[in-house]
Amino acid sequence: ISFPPPLQILSFSCLLGCSTPEEIERLTVDEDLSDIERAVYLLSAGQDVQGTSVIANLPFLMRQNPTETLRRVLPKVREALHVAGVEMQLTAAVSFLTILQDESVSIHSYTHSFLQVILLHLEHRDTGVSNAWLETLLSVIEVLPKETLRHEILNPLVSKAQLSQTVQSRLVSCKILGKLTNKFDAHTIKREILPLVKSLCQDVEYEVRSCMCRQLENIAQGIGTELTKSVVLPELIELSRDEGSSVRLAAFETLVNLLDIFDTDDRSQTILPLVKSFCEKSFKADESILISLSFHLGKLCHGLYGIFTPDQHLRFLEFYKKLCTLGLQQENGHNENQIPPQILEQEKKYISVRKNCAYNFPAMTVFVDPKNFHMELYSTFFCLCHDPEVPVRYTIAICFYEVSKLLNSGVYLIHQELITLLQDESLEVLDALIDHLPEILELMSTGGESSVQENKLSSLPDLIPALTAAEQRAAASLKWRIHEKLLQKYACLPHVISSDQIYYRFLQRMFTIVMTNNVLPVQKAASRTLCIFLRYNRKQEQRHEVIQKLIEQLGQGKSYWNRLRFLDTCEFIIEIFSKSFFCKYFFLPAIELTHDPVANVRMKLCYLLPKVKSTLKIPADKHLLQQLEMCVRKLLCQEKDKDVLAIVKRVSITLARMLHFFCIKFQKKFYEKDLLDQEKEREELLLLEMEQLEKEKQQNDGRPMSDKMFEKKRRDTKTPTQSLPKNIPISVPGPSSVTPSTSKEIKKSKLIRSQSFNNQAFHAKYGNLEKCASKSSTTGYTPVSGLGKTSVLSLTDDSFRTRNASSVPPSFSPNTPLPSTSRGTGNSVDPKSSGSKDTQPRKATLKSRKSNP
Repeated sequence: ISFPPPLQILSFSCLLGCSTPEEIERLTVDEDLSDIERAVYLLSAGQDVQGTSVIANLPFLMRQNPTETLRRVLPKVREALHVAGVEMQLTAAVSFLTILQDESVSIHSYTHSFLQVILLHLEHRDTGVSNAWLETLLSVIEVLPKETLRHEILNPLVSKAQLSQTVQSRLVSCKILGKLTNKFDAHTIKREILPLVKSLCQDVEYEVRSCMCRQLENIAQGIGTELTKSVVLPELIELSRDEGSSVRLAAFETLVNLLDIFDTDDRSQTILPLVKSFCEKSFKADESILISLSFHLGKLCHGLYGIFTPDQHLRFLEFYKKLCTLGLQQENGHNENQIPPQILEQEKKYISVRKNCAYNFPAMTVFVDPKNFHMELYSTFFCLCHDPEVPVRYTIAICFYEVSKLLNSGVYLIHQELITLLQDESLEVLDALIDHLPEILELMSTGGESSVQENKLSSLPDLIPALTAAEQRAAASLKWRIHEKLLQKYACLPHVISSDQIYYRFLQRMFTIVMTNNVLPVQKAASRTLCIFLRYNRKQEQRHEVIQKLIEQLGQGKSYWNRLRFLDTCEFIIEIFSKSFFCKYFFLPAIELTHDPVANVRMKLCYLLPKVKSTLKIPADKHLLQQLEMCVRKLLCQEKDKDVLAIVKRVSITLARMLHFFCIKFQKKFYEKDLLDQEKEREELLLLEMEQLEKEKQQNDGRPMSDKMFEKKRRDTKTPTQSLPKNIPISVPGPSSVTPSTSKEIKKSKLIRSQSFNNQAFHAKYGNLEKCASKSSTTGYTPVSGLGKTSVLSLTDDSFRTRNASSVPPSFSPNTPLPSTSRGTGNSVDPKSSGSKDTQPRKATLKSRKSNP
């Protein structure tokens, strides 16, 4: 059956809903009819639901055969619309707009065929249908030529806007006038459009006056400043004194939106008195006016800032403070079910007012000057953060980052409010706050230079408990997306709290989430954040402990699910750490999973193999390359799962082609990647150097150097990593090479370099880490052949000549080797010995580094 998709679905659904043979016969359509013939038949003799389906499918017919659709189908559509119901009318309005947007026909043909149909139904008795056709017409006006607009729309509009016409007709005329203003020159607007505008502004119906008032903003932008001051402003002044509250509200909002057009004299002599009068009367009027006033107050204060006297400035500030606590002064000790409906409705409006005040708080902070925040606005900020209603706290949480930026060195004033919002009982509030949590914590930790403001986070002991409690509350809820986002944002913590605090309060929690959480995105977020914590951990013993747990409890875990997460972790390690780090600790445990008894684990590893190979450098890692090739060959020969085997074959071809393909086309790309890897490796070595220097300082001074003292020192050093001397050695001497005879000048130089790196590495946006993430997200591999040939880069650039075993610093190696992490050759592991059941722990059997592959 060659039905267009909408007709086909609808025809079958109609047949399924029929209960008698007669109904089925009546709705059955001949299958041999073409699309055009079927559409004509259904519009002529079909049911309303079938006609609606044809009209919904009209854009498809126009794309397939515009000539026949215009000649045969469109006349039937016009006839059907004369007696159509609401659903068909709404469908037709949408279809006509879609045809315009698809540009299926020329503007001339569209005007000739569709414009009159649109104009005919503008005044439909159903308001929803009328508005739908009006929206279509307003979109059509954007593309119609000027002459067509004048003859087809503007000229008939003169009669449609008269008092003798219906209210609906005059309302439509208001909206069309607002759209037409930008389409004609100033002379035509002044002669033909502005008289209609004035007439509608003075209409006897308040609905028409309000509608025309809201269009004055578009008209003012089309006629320019001079005509706006001479024509639009007097009308706005008159409408602002209108007896209808909706008209006054429309006039006020239009004045606020047009503040930029008026000069200082107009603002001070005309607009400011109107605004003052509006504010004074707002509490006596309907609460809806207060809602609008509270929403526009920040924009209003910003627009009038230069003309306020000190007294007026204070009065507007007090008015804002009053709105921020509106409705909170009323105490009711009775049951909520006993509150009259009108009181409940009033309280809802008060909540909207306070929510709008929270939205405008950054603007009001600028209004009072951040230097005066503590005296003028802190108490108000405190009230908004502790507001009993969630929408208010949610809005102030969204604005918290903006307020923090404005306060700059005074950001310490709102430390406690950050704790309050982190501990908020509503996860919506927490969700709004954590969007900019890294930036907020950065400002909290670095804002200010004076001695009073040093060590800001150390003066906030509740921060870490609040962060941990927020994570636990998110984990206990069913809103896993909030939990995932929070874990992603916690990757900023190395910048704001000490390495020990992260290790004892957060790192183990991340590991637990990876091991036990049931939501895959949450597990991956925790895994990546765990890798970042490991990346910036400054104690070698702690790093080795985490690495060992990753390998033993994930890579060799009893559950295949944990082994899958280990491969995710390996992918993050490749992205975040240097190639040498991955090869030293994770290469062999990763490829050992080629013998995993679960097909899904082997399949996931196969997808990861190109990235794993990209971490190798030849010839130093030639033995690892041979291990990788041996694993791939075993998979090709022994794999029994057809899906895994297909992936292995595809990946093996990719590995074999890597050298030729990437050497020819991507030498510059890999040059940049290797530069980036060298930078990451140097940063890792500097972290080790920092640890060694700290130990020396503790021994020499006889007292420990706290993390807080070190954080202060590294903040004082502003030298970026790029300014480090180029002759810094890539290897760092181990503990045995450090003797008391080392000169103080050399130690001081190293400490300066260490602090310099630390300042760069812990940047709020994670510095090079984010660059690594963005570059590593693409599929890029080191140009090494699948047969272990020498990298092309080692032949073209000395800086990329291979690293040998001596280039790996002794400090990279733990005092006691980690299990399954020796970066040497490994015996081939028999799949049977790896455990045929998923409940047995898996151990890698690897040879020492001395063995020669």
